[in-house]
Amino acid sequence: MSAFVHRTVLQKEAVSLLAAAPGKLILDGTLGGGGHALALLEAGARVVGIDQDPVALDAARERLAGRDVVIAHGNFRDARAVLDSLGIGDVDGALVDLGVSSPQLDDPSRGFSFREGGPLDMRMDPTRGQPLLERLDEWDEKALSRILDSLGEERFARRIAREIQRAHASRTLTDTKQLAELVASSIPRKAWPKHIHPATRTFQALRIAVNDELGALAGWLSELPRIVARGGRALAISFHSLEDRMVKQGFARLATGCICPPLLPVCACGRTAQWKVLTKKPVEAGEEELAANPRARSARLRAVERLS
Repeated sequence: MSAFVHRTVLQKEAVSLLAAAPGKLILDGTLGGGGHALALLEAGARVVGIDQDPVALDAARERLAGRDVVIAHGNFRDARAVLDSLGIGDVDGALVDLGVSSPQLDDPSRGFSFREGGPLDMRMDPTRGQPLLERLDEWDEKALSRILDSLGEERFARRIAREIQRAHASRTLTDTKQLAELVASSIPRKAWPKHIHPATRTFQALRIAVNDELGALAGWLSELPRIVARGGRALAISFHSLEDRMVKQGFARLATGCICPPLLPVCACGRTAQWKVLTKKPVEAGEEELAANPRARSARLRAVERLS
């Protein structure tokens, strides 16, 4: 059995909001270890699963063997192209579970861990794109500082960026443990966060930048009208405030009708709402799930339905 073992968050809530049932076809755009997909299949739905991580795909194929599921390698931002390549039209539901998974964090060779030394990589798909080491060649101190500030909300972004670039320029920065120690030493000891490693925000920002995670999410949101059938639903689970805000705003745009100026007596734009937001507030994990999986604490689920 594969070592890729990931505890699925908000599983029951996702299956319920997607209205999974026999005859439904659901797209799981972040298949991972197959947790959400398995629950959808057990509810009677058919599943198309996409993931950019080849290790996760191997685990999912093993876990879901013999079930009514089609699995493909790809990024959820390209969901329409992947469906086209499989000869599949619209789906009845689309799901993404954003962020990094526990198996990815726990494997030092992936370059996500700040507790053990690993390569300066951080790619979720190691077959594509540039690893962190190459991206550091492209980012100057100012660009790196902006990344740490905007994607990690790191107070000491400028100081950390300066030290990272110094170490990188001198070729003394060779693995993730060194990077984490450098970040920690760049932050005043009294300013270290109490409940997370001082390098957490920096690593998060670098990972998001290396994988263009916000760009992928924006692409998925824009593609939903070409993916989800009328009467179908889309759902996103996020773990970061920037992602949650993008999902909230993206779903709100889909559900917006008339965009005429408020003082105009009669609608001139002719636009009508094509979607309906199902979650006015994000769905969060309950106490029972939190007790079993503390990682679920930051999970936020939002859903939208395409009107028929």
